[in-house]
Amino acid sequence: EGDWVKAEGTTLGADNGIGMASCLAVLASTEIKHGPIEVLLTIDEEAGMTGAFGLEAGWLEGDILLNTDSEQEGEVYMGCAGGIDIFAKHNSHKIIANDEELELYEISISKLKGGHSGVNIHENIPNAIKLLAKSIKECNGKLLDINGGERINSIPANAKAIIASKIAPISSHENMIIKKVDEKPKHLNIFGEEIIDFIYNFNNGVREFNDDLDVVETSINLAICKTNINEIELKLSARSMDNNKLNKIKIETQNELEKLNFSVKTAGKYPAWKPDKNEFTMKVLEIYKKFDNKASLEAIHAGLECAIFKEKYPHIKVASIGPNIFNPHSYEERVEIKSILKLYDIVKKIVESDI
Repeated sequence: EGDWVKAEGTTLGADNGIGMASCLAVLASTEIKHGPIEVLLTIDEEAGMTGAFGLEAGWLEGDILLNTDSEQEGEVYMGCAGGIDIFAKHNSHKIIANDEELELYEISISKLKGGHSGVNIHENIPNAIKLLAKSIKECNGKLLDINGGERINSIPANAKAIIASKIAPISSHENMIIKKVDEKPKHLNIFGEEIIDFIYNFNNGVREFNDDLDVVETSINLAICKTNINEIELKLSARSMDNNKLNKIKIETQNELEKLNFSVKTAGKYPAWKPDKNEFTMKVLEIYKKFDNKASLEAIHAGLECAIFKEKYPHIKVASIGPNIFNPHSYEERVEIKSILKLYDIVKKIVESDI
């Protein structure tokens, strides 16, 4: 559409395939002059990086690696955050008599901005699940059903709950809709108050900022909350530029949940890529500056597969570049066409250079 590539009805309309396309274009070209070259394509980067984790030592022969999966023109990445997913379940539901004649209300919030829970986490984007909990908590509502969030690496844009309350809940956002349910049941199947208490009180978002790198150091995002048959399930995503701090926030969150009788598991851990300025990153920056004299070396508060590549091939020198992808993991996600073409020109120059 005009200057952009995007998709309708999905929060992943641009942030897939562009990096692979640039690599395949290099392989297909008969004009680019280069020495031996390997192209590594991986699956499942958005939802677990299982392809990267499946890479085995000894498969790659090269000692430098150019990653083309970044999202900001003009930035050459030399480091990234590590991350871990936290899964919590609570089965405190019980059936009680509606002796207080509580009214039922449906609360829904939709079409919030959303966004990537790493690179956008510092932008104070509203979290649909947190907003829902605020309205429920402040009317002292009893929780019957709740479902919110889209993906574990996204800031929730949609959420819905059914509650029972003596007083009508008050909207906590202009996109929130509150409907009174006509039915007044004699019995209520409710979940424990500690669930809403946790969501309401949880310190969501940026926990620490790194002034030296000018990037978020540590963060955590409550991404998904959903009702199963007999339980409530929460999914959270924690990130840090430091592996020790990542482990610390994992333990703190796990302890906080377990005190409220949640059962907790963690998965999907990928390491931080410690910022590494070397001759390869400097060469990439030098070439990039021929196309954009404002280009700079950066670290990013998001998970790049480079961290996993470095863990498996410690000797390898890595840099990451990419085109302008705006609002990743949101319904407004789009990639700039002229930026894609510029990226390809830069990739060609790097491949042709004597590094």
